Amino acid sequence: MNAALDPLNHPREFLRHLFDVAVARALPARILAAHLPSPPAGRTLVLGAGKAGGAMVQALEAAWPTDSRLSGLVITPYSHCPPGFRPSRIELVEAAHPVPDAAGSNAAARILAMTQGLTPDDLVICLISGGGSALLSLPAAGLSLADKQAINRALLKSGASISEMNCVRKHLSAIKGGRLGAACAPAQVLTLLISDVPGDDPAVIASGPTLADPTTCAEALAICQRYQIELPAAAQEGLRSGAFETPKPDDACFAAQQSQLIATPMMSLQAAADAARALGLPAYILSDAIEGESREVGRVHAAIARSVARQDQPFAKPCVILSGGETTVTLRQTQSPPGQGGRATEFLLSCALALDGEPGVYALSADTDGIDGIGRNAGAILTPSSLARACGLGLSAQQDLDAHNALGFFEPLGDLVSTGPTFTNVNDFRALLIR
Repeated sequence: MNAALDPLNHPREFLRHLFDVAVARALPARILAAHLPSPPAGRTLVLGAGKAGGAMVQALEAAWPTDSRLSGLVITPYSHCPPGFRPSRIELVEAAHPVPDAAGSNAAARILAMTQGLTPDDLVICLISGGGSALLSLPAAGLSLADKQAINRALLKSGASISEMNCVRKHLSAIKGGRLGAACAPAQVLTLLISDVPGDDPAVIASGPTLADPTTCAEALAICQRYQIELPAAAQEGLRSGAFETPKPDDACFAAQQSQLIATPMMSLQAAADAARALGLPAYILSDAIEGESREVGRVHAAIARSVARQDQPFAKPCVILSGGETTVTLRQTQSPPGQGGRATEFLLSCALALDGEPGVYALSADTDGIDGIGRNAGAILTPSSLARACGLGLSAQQDLDAHNALGFFEPLGDLVSTGPTFTNVNDFRALLIR
């Protein structure tokens, strides 16, 4: 065993190792080539969007035959192009995330235009990963980019789940919710997906631009009403009348289309569990699809960890407990300046308060895309001494939790996990070590 990764003597290094293994399992350079088909009789058009877009393009260009016709356009967030990579056959456009901007909207319009003139001999490879909803933003008829930006901001603050947010986004879009897939007909379409959603439903990832949509305008309108999302008149009318309805699963345009999940949260959690077992530590995966308020999920995880630490139930210590999914943070107060922190660090801060320095319990919570919310860190690490060290610096964990300021809590402790963009995204990663 690598002594530096001994979970009992080097808990920080061990937890970071598990996170790195989970991210590595989802890197396009390692997994994408095995899912590529043979070149078609006609041309190959590559389209797509997401946080992994740049890395997926890099992997595809490296694996695709140089004597085959290849072109296309993929959108990825700013600063998410792998270092040193310059695509030679597929255009890579950078745009804003999580709130869309004109660069993304203009690129989405170009993507839709590229589908004109496709034939049954042509192949469209769609590279889709988390973040594609904001990047591939083309407003429905009567809506402006400013409308979409305002709705996106409201959804992000509302506490709505990713499935709920994407239901709304699909119906207010001219390209998502299967509309891009319909535009590609009659060409063959293969959609390669890196999942960032609980349940791994391809139609939810990046709001399913190429996948038939089973949700309805009525459901999208109900979600907006439930979370009090203010809609412009054109959006209200489009949803109420059904004019913004999306293509459904029985539409013949999807007959020549296939999709393949190439990376999922469970695949990464299983890789991390295997890495822990290889170091001699039992590992247990709670779930890859945990949703809910970050602070509530943090309390539940703390209760499980405390039960293991004190009673060897439901697992005997030492062990590591893993989970994934996508929690939410509902902003409940207006403050100036606003607190800083995303769902991963808010989970961890709530967990810290609930554990109250429980001996022998360590935790790491981070987003596999390398960015927690809109912060500069992926997440953070919690130790039994975190609250005591924070108190010594004059920090209040409860006040920072109330202010959604988890970044401001963990940064002075030197406990942030900072990776920069990882060029993939399989959502939340959480690991609790009980020794």
